[in-house]
Amino acid sequence: MGKAFYNPYFYSIKLTIMMMTQQPATIQLYQILGELFYAIAASDKVVRPAEIKAMRDLVNEKWKALDHLEDEYHTDAAYQIEIVFDWLDDQYLDPEDCFQDFKDFKKEHPKLFTLKIKKLIWETANAIAGSFAGLNKSELAMLAKLKMNLEDDA
Repeated sequence: MGKAFYNPYFYSIKLTIMMMTQQPATIQLYQILGELFYAIAASDKVVRPAEIKAMRDLVNEKWKALDHLEDEYHTDAAYQIEIVFDWLDDQYLDPEDCFQDFKDFKKEHPKLFTLKIKKLIWETANAIAGSFAGLNKSELAMLAKLKMNLEDDA
């Protein structure tokens, strides 16, 4: 816990890496979901082991079964959620910036956000937020913003 929460240097590196990476939008979807789920978990400035476990459990139980898409290493693309989440947690990035990345991606790729995907996003976000002693004020606020964004089809 001795690290500063937000490190703008690492955030600019993250943006550079993401811009240089030419991944299909479907792979990018899983990466951006890693950002979103990190934003939910980190909204109260602390990512707890229970939140990480909830995210991992749902990746394994629900997201892997969603499709048979693989990344360039021939692993299930859904694991990109975990990889990005873990990286962001290690860097202590600002959850608001990560949430904004999700909003921007959704706006650029609305067809990827089917009703099935939106429901699974909501289920996962709720599970992460509620996994440690219920929901707190920060998590409720982030979930409210997510709900509004998922309902917005514009």
